[in-house]
Amino acid sequence: MTGTQQHVLILGGTTEGRRLAEALAGDPAGWRVTSSLAGRVAAPRLPPGEVRTGGFGGTEGLVRWLREHAVDVVVDATHPFAGTMSAHAAAAAAAAGVPLLGLRRPGWAAAPGDRWHPVDSTAEAAALLPTLGGRVFLTTGRTGLAAFAGDADSWFLVRSVDAPEPPYPPHMEVVLDRGPFTYDGERALMTRHRVDVLVTKDSGGAATAPKLAVARELGLPVVIVRRPPAPPGVPAVPDVAGALAWLRRGE
Repeated sequence: MTGTQQHVLILGGTTEGRRLAEALAGDPAGWRVTSSLAGRVAAPRLPPGEVRTGGFGGTEGLVRWLREHAVDVVVDATHPFAGTMSAHAAAAAAAAGVPLLGLRRPGWAAAPGDRWHPVDSTAEAAALLPTLGGRVFLTTGRTGLAAFAGDADSWFLVRSVDAPEPPYPPHMEVVLDRGPFTYDGERALMTRHRVDVLVTKDSGGAATAPKLAVARELGLPVVIVRRPPAPPGVPAVPDVAGALAWLRRGE
């Protein structure tokens, strides 16, 4: 998208969304940037530019917002597991006639020595756990704990940015923390709590990847929830540099 003061709506809440807003704020081409955050984190790291928080009211609400605020292009930089928001973005952009780009960090790839058990949902992860271990490092986020609430036999080490709300497992310890995490820190945490199985989502990125390397070294099984499919027909790039190039080309 070329020209001065093109209005870019970044559906953010991720590191990539924040970095794209930072890059556009310093771009001499001149952009008006609005970042939309879901509001699920109490104290998010705010990007530069305009920021709005909360939902749009489904596809129709997003269509209205795009038109009322004269948005020229939308970048979907939401979390890889924000499938509903991505679907709404695709439908709304098509209805409003606004170009849409997906900014999606690549998923993780298994390395030699990994003991991965891919599943399609947290419910499948919970069903698999009794066969793998009893001291679980659960890193699926505070909104994904309900699937494990019925497991009274396992002990869970739960890490999230904000304190979880019930329902959640009866036997758990909560660690409030935000990435990026280090290999040494993850190893110390997992060995101190005698973790014997890791449960995570395939979020991708380097910020939370060290836990996978620790699990590999310790020989621990990893239950990894696959990503939901991305909306069909939406062009996508893996990083901020790709998004900048796409925006500057006006494609």
